[in-house]
Amino acid sequence: MPDNAVERNALVNRQLPEMQLSDGSSSSLTAPPPPPPHYLNPEGRAQHRFAIEGNAIITGGAGTLALEGARALLEHGLSGLALFDINPQQAAKSIAALTTEFPSANIMTNQVDVRDPESINNAVKKTVEKLGSVDMLCCYAGVVGCTHALDMNLDEWKRTMDINSTGSFLCAQAVAKQMIAQKTGGSIVFIASISAHRVNFPQPQVAYNVSKSSLLHLKNSLAAEWARYGIRVNTISPGYMDTILNEGTGLERARNIWRSRNPMGRMGVPQELTGPLVLLCSGAGSYINGADIVVDGGAVVF
Repeated sequence: MPDNAVERNALVNRQLPEMQLSDGSSSSLTAPPPPPPHYLNPEGRAQHRFAIEGNAIITGGAGTLALEGARALLEHGLSGLALFDINPQQAAKSIAALTTEFPSANIMTNQVDVRDPESINNAVKKTVEKLGSVDMLCCYAGVVGCTHALDMNLDEWKRTMDINSTGSFLCAQAVAKQMIAQKTGGSIVFIASISAHRVNFPQPQVAYNVSKSSLLHLKNSLAAEWARYGIRVNTISPGYMDTILNEGTGLERARNIWRSRNPMGRMGVPQELTGPLVLLCSGAGSYINGADIVVDGGAVVF
């Protein structure tokens, strides 16, 4: 039989793999959560609703937004924290401050290149050895560049996609395998962007925009495939945030444009991303799966 006939025969007789959905039964990992303990007063029930239980991995963990998110999770009861970053030492003082402020929490760092599966897998293994489990993954690792599409070289395009998009998938895959082995489920949160929803102005950043938009459908796909394991996958899409990355006199014209195109007339501050993160990682978000929370002051309405 000619090769093309063999290939055609294989093609028409193939069977597609099929994802499985949970049945939602009381014995499944997607069963409704139990009610709060009856002995709790109203304040106790409020605290219980947004309590963070277990251990979290945060990628890009030396960044401003990631550290602010880490602090919020610790404030709500996080037991253990592993900060993954290509250079965690750049935030040594901030990480030391977290360790001092939350002495009962087990805080560790791992030098991780999110483009390297071996680096990720080794770091996840070390995290489990020290913390005992992984219950949350928050992917903040990312890079941005402002280059006209006509001038962009392949290396810049690939680096942006490899870190922002592929890196997020590789981390999620490694952590999901661990969660499945634990039989505990968990929460995965990708930090997307308003750049996933519309084209930024005035700066050209096609690679970044495409990489962030891919996270929205990555979130959808994984939320569908992994729900039966009790793993919820969601995204947060920040608007322009007032961090060191957006400072400097050279960016003043752009900052003015960003503010002028926002209904609230300003950029966000890092702490304004922490509420949605706590929601998605706590019991308050137990039925939120495949969602994207836009935190941008209303910028995407235009």
